[in-house]
Amino acid sequence: MAAEALAHVRSETRRRILELLKLRGPQTPQQLANELGMTAMGVRGHLASLERDGLVAHRVEKRPRGRPAFVYELTERGDELFPRTYPQLALGLLDALRELHGEDAVQKLFEKRNERLLQEYRARLAGKPLKERVKELARIRTEEGYWCDWEELADGRFLLIERNCAICQIAKRTPQACRAELELFRAALPDCVVTRERHMIQGDRTCTYMIVPKESSA
Repeated sequence: MAAEALAHVRSETRRRILELLKLRGPQTPQQLANELGMTAMGVRGHLASLERDGLVAHRVEKRPRGRPAFVYELTERGDELFPRTYPQLALGLLDALRELHGEDAVQKLFEKRNERLLQEYRARLAGKPLKERVKELARIRTEEGYWCDWEELADGRFLLIERNCAICQIAKRTPQACRAELELFRAALPDCVVTRERHMIQGDRTCTYMIVPKESSA
């Protein structure tokens, strides 16, 4: 299970370090070295690489005797490498809500989520010209797991291109999710006309949105 989750961590030794930190909690380089059958200096080199990648972090721990020790532990990003069942949980909850209160309740749930997201988006987009807002929106969506790019077209229009669907399993079974995404972008860019040009759920490789300033569309 862990081997599959950590497949993109190229070094076998680094994968083992992450697994040990997951299984046993915070460890010193010497403790890890003892488990791996290598020198503490060698382990420190791997820990430095993992720390640069944001997968582990260290803190200094005082000891009753001797010098303080460096103790390493997984970061939130490192911990997320291990399997999660979030999509299954979310789907189960949505199915239960649908059974109890119908499709309108599911729609209201996504509308409420949009309200919260919109506050965050507006705070980061405020005061920026349109080009910078589109750029920042792409950055926000990438942070949320959508691997998002943007392009400025020659006629002043923009494309927002999502290359990954962070909620793919949910979107396939819950059309409200995709509708909510489009409405979120429209609310975040009220001076633009936003339309979906490509849709991964329909078989496209991306979800692509056309963003047209309203004065241009007029």
